[in-house]
Amino acid sequence: MGPPPGPPGGLEGWMNMPQGIPNTPPGLEYLTMIDQLLVHQKVELLEAFTGFETKNKFTIKNSVGQKMYYAVEDTDCLTRNCCGPNRPFDMKILDNYKNEVIHLYRPLACDSCCFPCCLQSMEVTAPPGNVIGSIEQKWSICTPLFTIKNAAGDDVLKIEGPICTFSICGDVEFKVLALDGVTQVGKISKQWAGLLREAFTDADYFGITFPMDLDVRMKAVMLGACFLIDAMFFEKSRNQETDRPGMF
Repeated sequence: MGPPPGPPGGLEGWMNMPQGIPNTPPGLEYLTMIDQLLVHQKVELLEAFTGFETKNKFTIKNSVGQKMYYAVEDTDCLTRNCCGPNRPFDMKILDNYKNEVIHLYRPLACDSCCFPCCLQSMEVTAPPGNVIGSIEQKWSICTPLFTIKNAAGDDVLKIEGPICTFSICGDVEFKVLALDGVTQVGKISKQWAGLLREAFTDADYFGITFPMDLDVRMKAVMLGACFLIDAMFFEKSRNQETDRPGMF
Protein backbone atom coordinates (compact mmCIF):
# COMPACT_ATOMS: atom_id res chain seq x y z
CA MET A 1 0.00 0.00 0.00
CA GLY A 2 1.18 3.52 -0.72
CA PRO A 3 1.36 6.31 1.83
CA PRO A 4 -1.89 7.83 3.10
CA PRO A 5 -3.09 10.91 1.26
CA GLY A 6 -1.49 14.10 2.47
CA PRO A 7 -3.29 17.19 3.67
CA PRO A 8 -5.37 18.91 1.01
CA GLY A 9 -3.93 21.81 -0.94
CA GLY A 10 -5.02 25.36 -0.29
CA LEU A 11 -3.78 28.44 1.47
CA GLU A 12 -3.77 26.75 4.88
CA GLY A 13 -2.68 23.33 3.64
CA TRP A 14 0.14 21.79 1.71
CA MET A 15 1.10 22.60 -1.85
CA ASN A 16 0.09 19.88 -4.29
CA MET A 17 3.21 18.10 -5.54
CA PRO A 18 3.77 18.29 -9.33
CA GLN A 19 3.78 14.88 -10.97
CA GLY A 20 5.85 13.36 -13.75
CA ILE A 21 8.96 15.53 -13.38
CA PRO A 22 11.90 13.56 -14.87
CA ASN A 23 15.46 13.63 -13.50
CA THR A 24 14.38 15.21 -10.23
CA PRO A 25 15.50 13.88 -6.83
CA PRO A 26 12.47 12.55 -4.93
CA GLY A 27 10.85 15.25 -2.84
CA LEU A 28 12.24 18.15 -4.87
CA GLU A 29 9.33 18.16 -7.30
CA TYR A 30 7.82 21.07 -5.35
CA LEU A 31 10.77 23.25 -6.35
CA THR A 32 10.29 22.83 -10.10
CA MET A 33 7.30 25.18 -10.28
CA ILE A 34 8.38 28.05 -8.02
CA ASP A 35 10.73 31.03 -7.99
CA GLN A 36 10.19 32.04 -4.37
CA LEU A 37 10.31 30.42 -0.92
CA LEU A 38 9.19 31.72 2.46
CA VAL A 39 10.99 30.38 5.53
CA HIS A 40 9.39 30.96 8.93
CA GLN A 41 11.13 29.98 12.17
CA LYS A 42 9.00 28.71 15.04
CA VAL A 43 9.10 30.71 18.26
CA GLU A 44 10.36 28.54 21.13
CA LEU A 45 8.94 29.86 24.42
CA LEU A 46 11.67 28.28 26.56
CA GLU A 47 14.34 30.02 24.50
CA ALA A 48 12.45 33.33 24.43
CA PHE A 49 12.05 33.50 28.22
CA THR A 50 15.30 31.93 29.43
CA GLY A 51 17.82 32.20 26.58
CA PHE A 52 18.33 28.41 26.74
CA GLU A 53 19.15 27.28 23.20
CA THR A 54 16.61 24.83 21.77
CA LYS A 55 16.53 23.05 18.42
CA ASN A 56 15.52 25.40 15.63
CA LYS A 57 12.38 24.48 13.68
CA PHE A 58 11.14 26.06 10.46
CA THR A 59 8.19 25.92 8.07
CA ILE A 60 8.96 26.38 4.37
CA LYS A 61 6.14 27.72 2.18
CA ASN A 62 5.51 28.91 -1.36
CA SER A 63 4.62 32.50 -2.22
CA VAL A 64 0.90 32.02 -1.43
CA GLY A 65 1.51 30.44 1.96
CA GLN A 66 1.10 26.76 1.12
CA LYS A 67 3.42 24.48 3.07
CA MET A 68 6.13 22.66 1.14
CA TYR A 69 8.52 21.36 3.80
CA TYR A 70 9.42 21.73 7.43
CA ALA A 71 12.95 21.73 8.78
CA VAL A 72 14.29 20.51 12.11
CA GLU A 73 17.77 21.08 13.53
CA ASP A 74 19.53 17.92 14.72
CA THR A 75 22.02 18.85 17.47
CA ASP A 76 22.60 17.94 21.09
CA CYS A 77 21.94 20.22 24.06
CA LEU A 78 25.62 20.66 24.96
CA THR A 79 26.62 21.73 21.45
CA ARG A 80 23.79 24.26 21.18
CA ASN A 81 24.46 25.94 24.49
CA CYS A 82 28.27 25.84 24.45
CA CYS A 83 28.88 26.82 20.83
CA GLY A 84 25.84 29.07 20.36
CA PRO A 85 25.48 30.55 16.85
CA ASN A 86 28.84 29.07 15.77
CA ARG A 87 27.71 25.51 16.41
CA PRO A 88 27.98 22.78 13.81
CA PHE A 89 24.62 21.24 12.96
CA ASP A 90 22.66 18.88 10.77
CA MET A 91 19.32 20.08 9.43
CA LYS A 92 16.65 17.65 8.27
CA ILE A 93 14.16 18.97 5.72
CA LEU A 94 11.02 16.84 5.66
CA ASP A 95 7.96 16.56 3.44
CA ASN A 96 4.36 16.22 4.64
CA TYR A 97 4.83 12.44 5.08
CA LYS A 98 7.82 13.13 7.39
CA ASN A 99 10.22 11.74 4.81
CA GLU A 100 13.62 13.45 4.87
CA VAL A 101 14.13 14.79 1.35
CA ILE A 102 17.03 17.23 1.92
CA HIS A 103 19.84 17.06 4.46
CA LEU A 104 22.08 19.99 5.38
CA TYR A 105 25.39 19.71 7.21
CA ARG A 106 27.33 22.66 8.62
CA PRO A 107 30.75 21.64 10.00
CA LEU A 108 32.44 23.48 12.85
CA ALA A 109 34.57 26.37 11.56
CA CYS A 110 35.82 29.72 12.79
CA ASP A 111 33.37 32.56 12.15
CA SER A 112 35.86 35.41 11.82
CA CYS A 113 37.43 37.41 8.99
CA CYS A 114 40.74 37.11 10.88
CA PHE A 115 41.01 33.43 9.93
CA PRO A 116 40.66 33.22 6.11
CA CYS A 117 41.95 29.65 6.12
CA CYS A 118 38.90 28.38 8.04
CA LEU A 119 35.66 29.69 6.58
CA GLN A 120 32.03 28.64 6.88
CA SER A 121 30.48 26.05 4.57
CA MET A 122 27.45 23.82 4.22
CA GLU A 123 26.92 20.58 2.31
CA VAL A 124 23.52 19.82 0.78
CA THR A 125 22.39 16.28 -0.04
CA ALA A 126 19.13 15.17 -1.69
CA PRO A 127 18.12 12.51 -1.11
CA PRO A 128 20.23 12.30 2.09
CA GLY A 129 23.67 10.90 1.26
CA ASN A 130 23.63 12.12 -2.36
CA VAL A 131 25.57 15.40 -2.62
CA ILE A 132 23.89 17.93 -4.91
CA GLY A 133 25.87 21.03 -4.00
CA SER A 134 27.39 23.22 -1.32
CA ILE A 135 27.70 26.76 -0.01
CA GLU A 136 31.17 28.13 0.70
CA GLN A 137 32.04 31.41 2.38
CA LYS A 138 34.65 33.58 0.65
CA TRP A 139 37.12 35.62 2.68
CA SER A 140 36.08 39.25 2.99
CA ILE A 141 36.14 42.08 5.52
CA CYS A 142 33.48 44.56 4.43
CA THR A 143 30.62 42.41 3.16
CA PRO A 144 29.64 38.73 3.50
CA LEU A 145 30.46 36.72 0.35
CA PHE A 146 29.44 33.16 -0.55
CA THR A 147 29.62 30.87 -3.56
CA ILE A 148 26.95 28.35 -4.53
CA LYS A 149 28.55 25.21 -6.02
CA ASN A 150 27.08 22.17 -7.78
CA ALA A 151 27.86 18.53 -7.01
CA ALA A 152 31.00 18.67 -9.18
CA GLY A 153 32.35 21.65 -7.22
CA ASP A 154 31.76 24.13 -10.05
CA ASP A 155 30.68 27.68 -9.16
CA VAL A 156 27.05 28.36 -10.13
CA LEU A 157 26.00 31.53 -8.28
CA LYS A 158 27.41 34.10 -5.87
CA ILE A 159 25.83 35.70 -2.80
CA GLU A 160 26.79 39.14 -1.50
CA GLY A 161 25.47 40.52 1.78
CA PRO A 162 25.32 44.08 3.14
CA ILE A 163 27.95 45.75 5.31
CA CYS A 164 25.51 45.91 8.23
CA THR A 165 23.26 42.91 8.87
CA PHE A 166 21.52 44.43 11.89
CA SER A 167 17.78 44.59 11.25
CA ILE A 168 16.44 48.03 12.24
CA CYS A 169 12.77 48.11 11.27
CA GLY A 170 13.53 46.84 7.78
CA ASP A 171 14.61 43.88 5.68
CA VAL A 172 18.26 42.78 5.34
CA GLU A 173 19.01 41.70 1.78
CA PHE A 174 21.66 39.27 0.53
CA LYS A 175 21.93 39.57 -3.25
CA VAL A 176 22.13 36.43 -5.40
CA LEU A 177 24.39 37.20 -8.35
CA ALA A 178 25.39 35.51 -11.59
CA LEU A 179 29.02 34.45 -11.92
CA ASP A 180 29.95 37.86 -13.36
CA GLY A 181 29.40 39.20 -9.82
CA VAL A 182 27.22 42.03 -11.17
CA THR A 183 23.94 40.68 -12.54
CA GLN A 184 21.41 40.10 -9.76
CA VAL A 185 19.24 37.03 -10.33
CA GLY A 186 17.62 36.67 -6.91
CA LYS A 187 17.96 37.43 -3.22
CA ILE A 188 17.76 36.05 0.30
CA SER A 189 15.99 38.55 2.55
CA LYS A 190 15.79 38.49 6.32
CA GLN A 191 12.38 40.11 6.77
CA TRP A 192 11.47 42.47 9.60
CA ALA A 193 9.20 40.48 11.94
CA GLY A 194 8.07 43.18 14.35
CA LEU A 195 9.68 44.90 17.32
CA LEU A 196 8.82 42.34 20.03
CA ARG A 197 9.82 39.33 17.96
CA GLU A 198 13.07 40.97 16.87
CA ALA A 199 13.99 42.13 20.37
CA PHE A 200 13.22 39.03 22.40
CA THR A 201 13.66 36.06 20.08
CA ASP A 202 15.83 34.86 17.21
CA ALA A 203 12.84 33.37 15.38
CA ASP A 204 13.27 34.86 11.93
CA TYR A 205 11.35 35.28 8.68
CA PHE A 206 13.18 34.85 5.36
CA GLY A 207 12.23 35.21 1.72
CA ILE A 208 14.24 33.52 -1.05
CA THR A 209 13.90 34.32 -4.74
CA PHE A 210 15.69 32.69 -7.67
CA PRO A 211 15.14 32.16 -11.42
CA MET A 212 12.22 29.89 -12.24
CA ASP A 213 14.41 27.88 -14.63
CA LEU A 214 17.27 27.40 -12.15
CA ASP A 215 18.22 23.73 -11.75
CA VAL A 216 16.03 22.25 -9.01
CA ARG A 217 19.12 21.00 -7.16
CA MET A 218 20.52 24.53 -7.01
CA LYS A 219 17.18 25.76 -5.65
CA ALA A 220 17.62 23.27 -2.81
CA VAL A 221 21.18 24.54 -2.26
CA MET A 222 19.81 28.09 -2.14
CA LEU A 223 17.52 26.95 0.67
CA GLY A 224 20.59 25.64 2.46
CA ALA A 225 22.29 29.02 1.98
CA CYS A 226 19.39 30.66 3.78
CA PHE A 227 19.92 28.45 6.83
CA LEU A 228 23.67 29.10 6.83
CA ILE A 229 23.10 32.87 6.64
CA ASP A 230 20.56 32.65 9.45
CA ALA A 231 23.02 30.79 11.67
CA MET A 232 25.91 33.16 10.95
CA PHE A 233 24.17 36.53 11.16
CA PHE A 234 20.78 36.25 12.86
CA GLU A 235 21.09 33.49 15.47
CA LYS A 236 21.40 35.29 18.80
CA SER A 237 23.44 34.03 21.74
CA ARG A 238 21.16 33.84 24.80
CA ASN A 239 18.84 36.34 23.10
CA GLN A 240 21.61 38.96 22.95
CA GLU A 241 22.25 40.78 19.67
CA THR A 242 25.87 40.31 18.57
CA ASP A 243 25.89 41.91 15.13
CA ARG A 244 28.86 44.09 14.15
CA PRO A 245 29.82 46.04 11.00
CA GLY A 246 31.15 43.97 8.13
CA MET A 247 32.55 40.52 8.97
CA PHE A 248 34.14 41.51 12.31
